Amino acid sequence: MRKATTTVVVSALMLAGSVVATQSPRERTGPAALAAATEAPTGFDGLTNGFVTQAEMNGAAEEFTGPETTADGLGPIFNAAGCGECHMMPVLGGSSQVTERRAGNFNGSIFVEHPGGSLIQDRATHPNIQERVLPGHNVITQRASLSVLGDGFVEAIDSGDLLDISNSQPASLRGTFIQIPVLEAPGQNRGGRFGWKNQHASLLSFAGDAYLNEMGITNLVNGHTDFARENTSMGNSVAEFDEVKDPEDDGDDVEAFAEFMRATKAPPRGPINASVRAGSAVFDQIGCAQCHTRNIVTAAPGTSINGGETTVSAALGNKMIHPFGDFMLHDVGTGDGIVQNGGAATRNMVRTAPLWGVRTRDRLMHDGQSLTYTDAILRHAGQASSTTERFRRLTNTQRAQLLDFLGSL
Repeated sequence: MRKATTTVVVSALMLAGSVVATQSPRERTGPAALAAATEAPTGFDGLTNGFVTQAEMNGAAEEFTGPETTADGLGPIFNAAGCGECHMMPVLGGSSQVTERRAGNFNGSIFVEHPGGSLIQDRATHPNIQERVLPGHNVITQRASLSVLGDGFVEAIDSGDLLDISNSQPASLRGTFIQIPVLEAPGQNRGGRFGWKNQHASLLSFAGDAYLNEMGITNLVNGHTDFARENTSMGNSVAEFDEVKDPEDDGDDVEAFAEFMRATKAPPRGPINASVRAGSAVFDQIGCAQCHTRNIVTAAPGTSINGGETTVSAALGNKMIHPFGDFMLHDVGTGDGIVQNGGAATRNMVRTAPLWGVRTRDRLMHDGQSLTYTDAILRHAGQASSTTERFRRLTNTQRAQLLDFLGSL
């Protein structure tokens, strides 16, 4: 989401940032850890996962919903007036049909983002500053809104475990693990996991980014000023149209957004029958589970994460989640060509879409352009070419079973 340029820290095999309270990454992802962990709570019920009280979650949810106004600092260029405009399906915190545009130019070797940043805001408080893609930019793409349900558990995954997942994958399918700055802890890096490009590692960073770039509200992240200046409109100042002193949020709203996301339950499974169980076996058989990881255990309670700024709580720690995603970057032939925190090598990579809750989405893949499960599967190329070919060779019965399985997630 962030338009401003950030320091890029890329590493495929190096781990930094988190301090592990107990076991090694291999031990936490092995059979013993899976047996010892308790299941993370699931549900589309709007109830807290235990991270905060229900009353505290309700207050954070109200702030998350919006709407913001120009008196709050909304705009001058923006995409939405509240988080809830893009995260409301099937409940607050879910995905939506909303997409955002990004643009830049690629000359065959170097990507240069659009003036003002790759994100092209769709709305403005005055027609004179309405953004559009300027001539000469040959990379133009859309990105679908992501669900944030269960993201508190994702934040609580130790970076070592993500690296361990990558290292356990076959070389041809191996996900790219990147480390990026934790904005609330200057000088500290952590394994990226949020956003289509894994451009953030913490929910507080993610929230501050969205507040500035999606709603145009400048803010402080844990007292730091990464998002305290207004974006430009296609590289031009919007100061003439901005009447609220920066930063427009002292950090309280950003904290509320992060608190809400950390308190959400993970998406629940739908009904499971014989066809779904058979489809689950097909899912494994053709190789989908290599990247759409079924089971991950969060770090132990008390583990220090986010550059020492956060401690994994009892509600989020040592929990078994079933995201059906590895939170790694892969080139599956559908990359959007945009470079963010991962550097030039990740231009055509996107994060594996976690499939938990996919039955509630009717627009699939990073751009929302696939409208059925079959369409989405057949678009997979690149690292996923062999899996797509195995799907093509399935019998009609096996295909139906696989689609039933996806429809249960």
